[in-house]
Amino acid sequence: MPRMATLTIRSIPEKLYQRLEESAARHRRSVNAEAISCLEKTLFGNRLDPEDFLAQVRSLRARMPRAFVTERDLRAARNQGRP
Repeated sequence: MPRMATLTIRSIPEKLYQRLEESAARHRRSVNAEAISCLEKTLFGNRLDPEDFLAQVRSLRARMPRAFVTERDLRAARNQGRP
């Protein structure tokens, strides 16, 4: 198991802490988990491992129905109910 460090942050401005609490509530996380998530996003950015990304895409594609919507289908749906 990787080593987990402890970090104490002092003198957080009240507005900043309130925003962190609001964000934590929106994401259904503790304030601590939200702070870690914010740090990860900031420090690691949106870097994706290409293999992980492709695995996720393949998984999503496998769950999608095989039928495709055609332009004809779209036109028929748009015109449905018109006189």
